[in-house]
Amino acid sequence: MTEIGVGLRERKKQRTRDAISAAAIGLFLERGYDRVSVAEVAAAAEVSKPTLFKYFASKEDLALHRIADHAGELARVVLGRSSGTSPLAALHAHFKHGLAGRDPVTGLNDHPQVLAYHRLIFETPALAGRVAAHAAADEDSLAAALSDDIPAPADFVAAGQIVAVRRILARENWRHLAAGVSADARHPAALAAADDAFALLGGGLAARYS
Repeated sequence: MTEIGVGLRERKKQRTRDAISAAAIGLFLERGYDRVSVAEVAAAAEVSKPTLFKYFASKEDLALHRIADHAGELARVVLGRSSGTSPLAALHAHFKHGLAGRDPVTGLNDHPQVLAYHRLIFETPALAGRVAAHAAADEDSLAAALSDDIPAPADFVAAGQIVAVRRILARENWRHLAAGVSADARHPAALAAADDAFALLGGGLAARYS
């Protein structure tokens, strides 16, 4: 098959994957995660259950497709940073850029569907558990990016702290927005909180990753 043919096939698969996930999330938000079956998702997406499972290994994966898109993002930021920029500085700047752009991953997005999606994730135990697994994978990839060789225990400790800080900042932003604060009103405090958090990280990590 030609490169064009492969590209078309991959784009078609991606559209199908996105459509199935969108149908699933729509049902989960409307009726609750535990009240929707995989068969109902397949019917809503107009695919068979076997086809659905070709794209998503589990019901949890249907809901977390949007989060999975960010897998390895922190490692990519570290590896792609400009010369002379420390890993922490690159990650700090990346998070602030996300705040400015109202990236949902920062928690600072007040679109009703985004707020509802975050509530679904945070308040559904099965999904919260799978998010923890995604976080662990991000810690591993970030530790590898922080290390020049095989990651040492300190690299995993640093990666764990960084991933935890981003998660806490995002959840705190979502908590304020869920209480009715607008993203624009929250932004200055969210920025200050990010600066404080990365300063705390820098106090303990800068000597190793400066």
